[in-house]
Amino acid sequence: MSSTAQTPAAAPAGFPVNIEESAPSAAPHTQPAAYRTTPAGLKVQPPAQSFNVASIESMAQQLTYGERVPGMAVAIVQGGRVLSARGYGVTDVNNPQQVDAHTVFRLASLSKAFAGTMAGLLVNDGTLRWDSKVTDYVPGFQLSTPEATERLTVADLLSHRVGLPYNAYDRDVEANAEYYTLTHKLAATSLKCLPGDCYAYQNVAFSLIGDVVYAASGSFYEQSVERRLFKPLGMDDASLGLAGIQASSRWARPHVRSRNGWVALTPKPTYYRLAPAAGVNASASDMAQWLLAHTGHRPDVLPAPLLATLHASLISTPGEMRSGWRRERLNSAGYALGWRTFDYAGHEVIFHAGAVQGYRGLVALVPERDLGIAIMWNGESSLPSGLLPTVLDQAMGLPTQRWLDVDTDFGSDSLMAEDAAPQGKRKGVSSNRAVASPR
Repeated sequence: MSSTAQTPAAAPAGFPVNIEESAPSAAPHTQPAAYRTTPAGLKVQPPAQSFNVASIESMAQQLTYGERVPGMAVAIVQGGRVLSARGYGVTDVNNPQQVDAHTVFRLASLSKAFAGTMAGLLVNDGTLRWDSKVTDYVPGFQLSTPEATERLTVADLLSHRVGLPYNAYDRDVEANAEYYTLTHKLAATSLKCLPGDCYAYQNVAFSLIGDVVYAASGSFYEQSVERRLFKPLGMDDASLGLAGIQASSRWARPHVRSRNGWVALTPKPTYYRLAPAAGVNASASDMAQWLLAHTGHRPDVLPAPLLATLHASLISTPGEMRSGWRRERLNSAGYALGWRTFDYAGHEVIFHAGAVQGYRGLVALVPERDLGIAIMWNGESSLPSGLLPTVLDQAMGLPTQRWLDVDTDFGSDSLMAEDAAPQGKRKGVSSNRAVASPR
């Protein structure tokens, strides 16, 4: 079992400590309230008449035809019921087996919501606070200035407000660098801003929450997630890490395209070393239970005030509005605690995407419709991502668009290096930024 639970040693002395003077400023350093109440006046409505589960299942099936994507799985919940949890296509083009509700996929950055939720359970227990200083739990950790080091909080980690450049040291992760080596390097990295004052998506720094969970609870991060989330929610197929997915009785192999079609690969181990950022594996059956919990139907595990806190935006992320369907539908975007928040044509949507070599995934919650959807597939195509806005438009009664004809990207949620850089920031980046993804 990989671990993000040991306290890293203090970084060597003599590292640069400058903060870039040109860094953009943002909103004042804010922390989530210990608990937010459920949004006042939220009136849950049924999905619009245009919402049709059978048509969604048919579209998912069609996406596996003609080598569009090898296999995929979709879970839909509404009103506390599982409307659909099915698989489509095959697990492996070389050894075709039907994807079903219990076929396990790699979730990549969808894992971040599990990290935020796990931290929230410790806040609920009283063993952690959102405004707890990271150095109270990881005393050897350093950023490039004493002020930044002292200021960094648990909420800052989970909302990507550390102050580092985008995707700091992701390229090193892909080059098989050890997690703790990279956390030490953060002390040498010039900051864009002080913690809490600006947003930049992270994987290495985000994964420090695993060390915080261990220090606060006395249990390894992976064990905590299994005990506090997977088991009580009935996520019986879910696991963490490369060994976890390979031990599954049925799992989807990752695929990349070649001139001759899809090629099945062995999952890359690199980002599995960052369990909080990208370590979870799950099936459609598992994700249906996850969606039920995050739409408020498992208060015995995730109480409503905690969900409201986890889903409340802490910082604006306008860069996430520029691609594909997001450009057409979003009025605003933000980041909460392991979740994105969108104003989708006037409707609140809680969202995250995930992408790593050979796998893609999307999750969305629509509070006003008591709706949740998860989509996962095992090929490097973004085409199935158009299914999500199609479902959202149906549920909200919005005019239909041909989203499935649009091959969209994954914004900052990709773990595929160059894909992860925000648009307009992909060239001329500093050496600690990921700029290429070895295949």
